[in-house]
Amino acid sequence: MCHMWQSTSPEPLSPQAQFIDEQPEQAVDCSVHDQSEEIRALEEQLAVLRREQSNLHRGIFEAAQIQRRLCAPRQFSSGEFEVAGEIFPVRHLSGDFFKVMELDSALGIVVGDIAGKGLSAGIWLPHLVSLIHRCARAHRDPADAMAQANHELSAGYGEPPLVALFFARIALENGEIVYCNAGLPSPLIFGRDNVVARLDTGGPMLGAMSNGVFHAGTVTLDHGHTLIACSDGVTECQNSRDEEFDLTRLLAAARTAAGRSANQTLFSTLGAVLDFADGSPLTDDLTLLIVRREDRVATSDGSHAAGSSTVLREQVSVAPVRGARGPGLVS
Repeated sequence: MCHMWQSTSPEPLSPQAQFIDEQPEQAVDCSVHDQSEEIRALEEQLAVLRREQSNLHRGIFEAAQIQRRLCAPRQFSSGEFEVAGEIFPVRHLSGDFFKVMELDSALGIVVGDIAGKGLSAGIWLPHLVSLIHRCARAHRDPADAMAQANHELSAGYGEPPLVALFFARIALENGEIVYCNAGLPSPLIFGRDNVVARLDTGGPMLGAMSNGVFHAGTVTLDHGHTLIACSDGVTECQNSRDEEFDLTRLLAAARTAAGRSANQTLFSTLGAVLDFADGSPLTDDLTLLIVRREDRVATSDGSHAAGSSTVLREQVSVAPVRGARGPGLVS
């Protein structure tokens, strides 16, 4: 019996056996240490990426501020005319732009929309603003200015962007507007009457063809009348029912602010666009520009002077657009 017990009892462990039994525990410790090192390395990489992302956001924000300065002034007045403009970019950088320029005895206004959004369109914006500004000063005829801008844009290196552009010269003396519209929704001129002028004479989008032909149209901005120009992000803004804001709603919204300043009309109209969207995400930049000519008021000696507080009963309808491709006047 004693012999049998001795044969079945475990033998004492040798030092070598004890070393083998301890290996799994040491392997676990080594694995935990390796994982800790990997986690620490990943945390350091994540910190680097966060710093780079922060620097990128800061750079984009600074670029957006430069864009805003390029589109200045956002409010401008000269004699009987006042201008107000605003841009609501979908992203930080906008492909839309506008510009107000003093051109001798005229006021130059530009609204542009570069195809695409975000960084790609934003990179082109400073070049386009500078190009249009230079061409506008070189040519009195907006059609000639657009032709030169289109030629230079198409002749540059690489593939040029498509740019929808509206450029107009407004004579400060009599309110005559000579304009060229290259692909933007037709700007509208309206007063307190039911007559509306559509400014649709022009040519193709810039960059579409190097030999594009451009034409100029003429219309008069009478006292008490307003010009409203926008990018297609405004007219194509959709609500949850996939309805578009369109030019009809734009005109109705602007009319509700009739008699107010250009700045009041601007933000009242933009508010109407955003209310129409009713929380639906915007898919394109929104740009709106308002030009208003003051009303004329009767003075004590029977003459007339510019003013915005009193409205005369006699109103002059908007002059027909000469050279327009379609009907110049619509109800």
